[in-house]
Amino acid sequence: MNIQACKAMVTGGASGLGEATVRRIVENGGQAVILDLAEDRAHKLINELGSFVSFVKTDVTSEEDVVAAVSAAVKKMGSVNVVANCAGIGIAEKVLGRKGTHSLDLFSKVISVNLIGTFNVCRLAAESMMQNEENENGERGVIINTASVAAFEGQIGQAAYSASKGGVVGLTLPLAREFARFGVRVMTIAPGLFHTPMFEMLPEEARVSLGKMVPFPSRLGFPEEYAQLVQSIVENPMLNGETIRLDGAIRMQPR
Repeated sequence: MNIQACKAMVTGGASGLGEATVRRIVENGGQAVILDLAEDRAHKLINELGSFVSFVKTDVTSEEDVVAAVSAAVKKMGSVNVVANCAGIGIAEKVLGRKGTHSLDLFSKVISVNLIGTFNVCRLAAESMMQNEENENGERGVIINTASVAAFEGQIGQAAYSASKGGVVGLTLPLAREFARFGVRVMTIAPGLFHTPMFEMLPEEARVSLGKMVPFPSRLGFPEEYAQLVQSIVENPMLNGETIRLDGAIRMQPR
């Protein structure tokens, strides 16, 4: 699928990896609808990029919100043929910490947003994509989910986050197999250490130190590099049912 033909929904599209994805799509001639809770940031992006971007305030864990968002996106763009699931949260909490055991509510919240939210958007977006006309390659849509290297090398304190992202990886192949008959591809990107708003809270010295952990290039990844891979996935019809690590060859240590 040519990126100019993108009619995309991007969850978490108001910042970080999602924002970079929205920019990449729109700057290359596509359209995007931001699904996010951050209204101010989303409207700032719309003011910058223009009428090819719109916003629907969306809690990805809510069936009602996502149904409304898909409906609004179809009304705005005519159809939805690309989904980039970038919405997510991260925490650091030991299972057996100084103040007691890991909060069950917090564990459930991370699973709910990162895994259940991703699945919720996938199922409802795919239902809409089934109605699309096939392109010249027989495609009706592409779904791109976001995992993490923590899905494979979770560190101490990442039990909830790693479990949620491991679930996203686990969704990839069964969804790709099921949606194949509809001409809908499903891929997952597993980023390493990326310069997102979460890292902006750290001092510059800390960010440089983390970047040096990456074999090459020895720095934090740029959100634009994530968006570049999104474009490659959209445009290459043979990419399906796989998780791609985007990590500079880093392999995370226990701490």
